[in-house]
Amino acid sequence: MTLPRPSPSHRAPLIGLTLDHEPGGLGQFSRYPFHALRENYLTAVSDAGGIPVCLGYGCDAEALMARLDGLIVTGGAFDVDPALYGEAPHPLTSPRPSRTAAELALLRAALAQGKPVLGICGGMQLLAVEAGGTLIQHLPESLQHEQPNPRHEPGHAIDIVSGTKLAQIVGVNRMSVNSSHHQAVRDPGRAKICAYAPDGTIEAIELDGPGFALGVQWHPEFSLDPGDRRLYAALVETAR
Repeated sequence: MTLPRPSPSHRAPLIGLTLDHEPGGLGQFSRYPFHALRENYLTAVSDAGGIPVCLGYGCDAEALMARLDGLIVTGGAFDVDPALYGEAPHPLTSPRPSRTAAELALLRAALAQGKPVLGICGGMQLLAVEAGGTLIQHLPESLQHEQPNPRHEPGHAIDIVSGTKLAQIVGVNRMSVNSSHHQAVRDPGRAKICAYAPDGTIEAIELDGPGFALGVQWHPEFSLDPGDRRLYAALVETAR
C-alpha cells in the first residue's frame, strides 16, 4: 500500500543552523576537531514547526541553500573579522576566519535565493556587515551588555521601532531580552534599525523588501519573552 505524500504546503521546512568549531583535545567532548551548537537553538526551531539542520563548513553554500528553506546564523564567543568592514582589529577582537567565511557564503546564498534569514547575536552583526555596515568592536564596560546573571534570565528591555517587520511579528513595542555580547552594530548600512536597548545600543536590524531577513542581538532561543517564539514561528512560516 502506497501512502499519500504530504502536501508541500504542510511540509515542515528545513532550517539550516551554522555551527561553531572547536579543535578538540584532552578533557573536551572529543580529542579531535568537532562542531558544536547549544541544544536550544535546535529545539526552538523544532518547537516552531521546522526541522533543524546543522551545517558544516566544507560544503557548497549555494547548493546547500538550494536544498534548505531558511537559515539561522547563530552566535558564538568570537567576532566578525573587522577587515570585512575596513577596520584594524581592536585588542579584544577575536575573529574565527573559517567560521565567518562559511557563514558569509551561506548568508549570501540565502539572500540571493530569497530564503528567510535570522541572524542571532554575531549573526546579526554579520548581516549588518554584509549590508555595508560597521561594528563597534568593544562596548564600554559601563553599558553592561555582558549580563552577570544567567542567559536564561532577562538582562534588559528593548524598545521596538513601530512600523518595522519586527514590530509586526512580535506585536509589542517592548520586550525583555538577555544580553551576551561585547560588540554591537555601529552603522547598519542598507539595513534598517528595528530595536534599541535603553542605552541606545542597536538590538535588531532588518533588510527592506518582501523577504524575511532579520538580525537580533539577543538570544531568542531561550524563549524569555513571548516575542521570541513569535520570531521563530514567523521564520518557519515564511520558510514553509
